[in-house]
Amino acid sequence: MSLSDPLGDMLTRIRNAYGRKKSSVSTPASRLRTRVLDVLKSEGYIRDYSQTDFENGKSEIEIELKYFDGAPVVREIERVSKPGRRVYVSAKSIPQVANGLGIAILSTPKGVMADHEAREQNVGGEILCQIF
Repeated sequence: MSLSDPLGDMLTRIRNAYGRKKSSVSTPASRLRTRVLDVLKSEGYIRDYSQTDFENGKSEIEIELKYFDGAPVVREIERVSKPGRRVYVSAKSIPQVANGLGIAILSTPKGVMADHEAREQNVGGEILCQIF
């Protein structure tokens, strides 16, 4: 099955799993999804993830969701830059999400990183999503 927005699909799966109080969710694997999950893990929004390779050449990622006192750690997760409308920012105009309580994940020339990391390295790029 071909998807026009694979990253948006993964974010929707995570959002729906949190809504159903699931402990984990699976999604097809890709390098971009893995990089975004690396940022989510390092920032403490998910517990962990693992990749499973199948014999037919396909891979799947199992994401372990994180809860605190029974409430999801992620309150909102939204796609910013979509296939129909890409959103790019310079290093000086990277937005603060929820007054610094959330993060924006950017795809930069130096890799996929959180907004505070991009400000430190003085690089701009495409805003993939926002989490708070």
